[in-house]
Amino acid sequence: MLKDAPIGVFDSGVGGLTVIREIIRQLPSENVVYFGDTARLPYGSKSKDTIISYSKQIIHFLRTKHVKAIVIACNTASACALDAIAPSLDIPIIGVVRPGAVMAAKATVNGKIGILGTESTIGSDIYTTVLHDLNPGITVVGKACPLFVPLVEEGLLNDPVTDEMAARYLKAMKDADVDTLILGCTHYPLLRSTIRRLMGEGVNLINPAYETAVSLREMLLAENIYRVEGKPAYQFYVSDGTEKFSAFANSILPVKLKEARLVTLE
Repeated sequence: MLKDAPIGVFDSGVGGLTVIREIIRQLPSENVVYFGDTARLPYGSKSKDTIISYSKQIIHFLRTKHVKAIVIACNTASACALDAIAPSLDIPIIGVVRPGAVMAAKATVNGKIGILGTESTIGSDIYTTVLHDLNPGITVVGKACPLFVPLVEEGLLNDPVTDEMAARYLKAMKDADVDTLILGCTHYPLLRSTIRRLMGEGVNLINPAYETAVSLREMLLAENIYRVEGKPAYQFYVSDGTEKFSAFANSILPVKLKEARLVTLE
């Protein structure tokens, strides 16, 4: 049955595991196939054409696993590749940008929303476009945080170096008096405690990973392909560094991962 087919999820590395974590929590019966493109990360500094090419390769791989839907669990790929890829697919696909933007627009009181993201995500202005479609009066302040991804990938979640870089990046948000801050890269929720401490309790932190899982469930229900019950199966594939990926996954996921499998796409 189509309902039993897995959901395909991909990211440039380990950041998409924050989306997997929310899918496991909120869609506990769904089967999932995850691909982390660990050999070619980070995506945030690469060109739009390159990101589209990588995304097409990964989607082709996920289609060989007979997935029923696809989640682009990467803000950069969502910003650069989703619109280019979606029209050619015959299965539903969702990115992480719009769900996070919708929640931010609902949460803000003073109309000032900050976006933390990769260089490609911030440069695309995708969040600004979506937020202004929702509410033209919103002021959007974007800040590229290129060092956050490698810091997370190295496991430096609670480290003085991470604190120092976060303080530098977040100064622009404090100066702009934002009351809502979108963690616009799926790696960034893993730095939530640091960002919360530096920004203060008065700022709404929006986690697009959580909002994407909510939107995914709504999409599956609308397509009548939501798996209501059954024991789920999880498959994890990476393009490099299986042991490092598996160790990281086991540190943040609510399920035990034995080992990711290595796949070469090129």
